[in-house]
Amino acid sequence: MSSNKPTPGQMVVLTSLPASFLGDLPIEDQRAISEMLGKKVLLTGYDNDDRAELEFTEHNGTVHTIWVSVDHIRRVC
Repeated sequence: MSSNKPTPGQMVVLTSLPASFLGDLPIEDQRAISEMLGKKVLLTGYDNDDRAELEFTEHNGTVHTIWVSVDHIRRVC
């Protein structure tokens, strides 16, 4: 893992989403994920393809986990 990548357990900002990321998801999930753009989310780890695993909880208690390239997140300063 390179030193410029955030460490699992840290909060990161979801800066963007991959093209067509939301397309096949239910509308409720599309909305929830879109609302997290520009906000802090928890980095829980990296998968075998080195994608960041992110987790956040909606105001209603629904927990979401998504995987994105590290190009779509930034460290919280």
